[in-house]
Amino acid sequence: METRPLGDTGHDSTVMTFGAIALNWLEQEGANQLVEHVLDYGVNHFDVAPTYGDAELKLGPKLRQHREEIFLGCKTQERTYEGAWRELDRSLNRLGVEKIDLYQVHGLEYDEELNEITGDDGALAAFREAKERGLIDHIGLTSHGDPGLILDALDRIDDLESVMFPLNPVVAGKDDDEYDYEAVLARADEKNVGTLGIKAFAGGSWPPTDELPEADRPFANWYRPVTAPDEIRERFDFAAAQGVTSVINAGDPKLVTMILEAAADYDGMDEAAQRSLIERVRHDDSPVPEQLHH
Repeated sequence: METRPLGDTGHDSTVMTFGAIALNWLEQEGANQLVEHVLDYGVNHFDVAPTYGDAELKLGPKLRQHREEIFLGCKTQERTYEGAWRELDRSLNRLGVEKIDLYQVHGLEYDEELNEITGDDGALAAFREAKERGLIDHIGLTSHGDPGLILDALDRIDDLESVMFPLNPVVAGKDDDEYDYEAVLARADEKNVGTLGIKAFAGGSWPPTDELPEADRPFANWYRPVTAPDEIRERFDFAAAQGVTSVINAGDPKLVTMILEAAADYDGMDEAAQRSLIERVRHDDSPVPEQLHH
């Protein structure tokens, strides 16, 4: 599988990152099999978070067995120094590892949060100490929200090494600044910051829960995913062709193999095909930026 440099980190990530939230829906035996399956395709970048149910615990056994082969991303939604330290310790314990390769501020959504994490008693102060102590190697940030906020973060956090944000043809087809993740990609590239694309496979929002209760949704994603193999391939190709370092799979384990196949076969997507896809889906509902759909 193709690899690309993750900004200045020195790590080359596979063009697909394994979003380990998929493990939360499986028993331990199934989780072990899925991790082996993903590794068989050559994927070397894994991403997990404490908010993904039991995913950290489910990832642990195979992560420890294959630690040298896996570049491990983890996250925290804590915004304070104390909270970030506490959650980092908990993740290290649950994963059963001594170090996380990429530790990320998770789900940044508001200006106040950016002020808080960059303050003297903010989460980034804990990240930097953890880095000095060898508990993490690199610092990242994720957001499903306003692209302008991610641009501000890129300008304000000098030691930011990766950003994770939505990237798909529905969003690319919208003209408003609030959908302008291309600007984020351009600024990150300019600063040599790694880029991780999420929501590549978003087909739209689910119907309201009174029409389709969560328990009845056929897939475990918080958005309605595209599910046909050719659509998945097209969406993967589009995201990878924008130049992100790596594209993260949709969270439902039933979709992982199709996305692995698409990633293994990826060999670019020409401009005409990209434009035609954008035109076809530009009027679809977009489940991102998330704050617009609360």
